[in-house]
Amino acid sequence: MPNDQTQPLLIPNHIALIMDGNGRWAKQRGLPRNAGHKQGAKVFETICDYCQKIGVRYVTAYAFSTENWKRPKNEIDAIMDLLRSYLKEASKQTKRNVRLLFLGDRAPLAPDVQQLMRKAERDSAGNDGITVCIALNYGGRAEIVHSAKELARLAAEGRLDPESIDETVLVQHLYTKGIPDPDLMIRPSGELRLSNFLLWQMAYTEFVFLDVLWPDFTPAHLDLAIAQYAKRNRRFGGIR
Repeated sequence: MPNDQTQPLLIPNHIALIMDGNGRWAKQRGLPRNAGHKQGAKVFETICDYCQKIGVRYVTAYAFSTENWKRPKNEIDAIMDLLRSYLKEASKQTKRNVRLLFLGDRAPLAPDVQQLMRKAERDSAGNDGITVCIALNYGGRAEIVHSAKELARLAAEGRLDPESIDETVLVQHLYTKGIPDPDLMIRPSGELRLSNFLLWQMAYTEFVFLDVLWPDFTPAHLDLAIAQYAKRNRRFGGIR
């Protein structure tokens, strides 16, 4: 990791990524949007490999949101086909000691995609290297609603005292159960918003926005974001 200082940079334990700009990247080159998604998928693998190399323990990537169903069918199909290809080669991740997890509502996804997701999670469950979480058909608000419904059902069944519900209890019913909150969120493409991503989990996350499209994102850009993160004073509401 490039660093001219004698002290090493503070490496985040968990990095969240909004992989934005695939369509604009393709348009700038006179290519179909699908070409941008294909290049973006290659960049994702490169960045995950680099994160593992420098000691990041968790990466969570926003791959497909609950709102992305509004996109043209051919673009959605292309994204799902890229996912299928990635999942069919998930054994490569096992060899790299990568654990795969998927966040979001799986019900609307094609049965074969759901099956491949389950297999990838099962086959990589014993890996203790980096954990790569892919947010697929994911929405932050939908996740909180899902958790609330689970708690309401348990309370209605008499298995949970409503007065016992606190942040710790609610977190146990989020898609990210057992995963630490992100330390750093990176969004390329010049957009300055969260777009319904990890709304609960990023209450105290440090944000870095970069003016580069995701298919052009490199390990050097990640270094830049981490360098900014390392300069932040994370007080978590206290005084330091």
